[in-house]
Amino acid sequence: MIGRITRSPIALAFVAILLLIIVGSTLAVVPETKQVVIVRFGVPNRTINRYQANAPYGQTGAGLIAHIPFVEQVHWIDKRILNVKMERQQVLSTDQLRLQVDAFARYRVVDPLKMYITAKTEERVGLQLQPILGSALRNELGRRPFAALLSPERQGIMLNIKRALNRVAAQYGAEIVDVRIKRADLPEGTPLQSAYQRMRTARQQEARSIRAQGGKQAQIIRAEADAEAARTYAEAFGKDPDFYDFYRAMQSYATTFVEATGEEKGKSSIILSPDNEYLRQFRGRK
Repeated sequence: MIGRITRSPIALAFVAILLLIIVGSTLAVVPETKQVVIVRFGVPNRTINRYQANAPYGQTGAGLIAHIPFVEQVHWIDKRILNVKMERQQVLSTDQLRLQVDAFARYRVVDPLKMYITAKTEERVGLQLQPILGSALRNELGRRPFAALLSPERQGIMLNIKRALNRVAAQYGAEIVDVRIKRADLPEGTPLQSAYQRMRTARQQEARSIRAQGGKQAQIIRAEADAEAARTYAEAFGKDPDFYDFYRAMQSYATTFVEATGEEKGKSSIILSPDNEYLRQFRGRK
């Protein structure tokens, strides 16, 4: 019979094709980026190349594997980090601001057997995590003001959302790697303009308060300076009354004849008698 097959090219080709089918159904190559669940008669039997944290590259079980053809089926599960995108959500903060929030989460399948039993595919895991991400986001942001998203408190918000999402992801053999908010905007139109107006009013009130404090400090400084000047004048008068009287008279003359008439120079006149007491310093000392 073997001789007949070798003499018949058609039979030889048929046998070669049959062998290729058997080998192809028996052997499979598992890449580093995939995990494998072997299912025998519809029941999960074993896993290959399962994710292991900090496992050295090339020593995780990837490579050529064998399975029983037509009895065992190979189910591929991604080993890489996957994304869950959340549809834009409207969130009401504690300061009554309606925010339009876009967020996403990254996860990895760490238990392919549990994931296959509960969800079958990674797409179903993502669909299960998507509403949980939106719910956790609304709960966290609803307990905080809008300004918390612009402060270091944002890290704590992301950590709380990650923990809440991880509790659900663990039921599907997955682990949340990271959660991020892409955008958090005020809705266009009246709410946005109202928020801007509130922010503008708050800044104006703060500016008025700062100016009032500055004015108060300026008055205190001027009063202290005037008091210091008065003490200096008093000390000068006590030491030399004649010089003090001369100095004050010169200041009065400068104010009266120079400063007061500077802008109206040539438009007004002052007529005084040479014996006027006010001009005593011009007569010299006797």
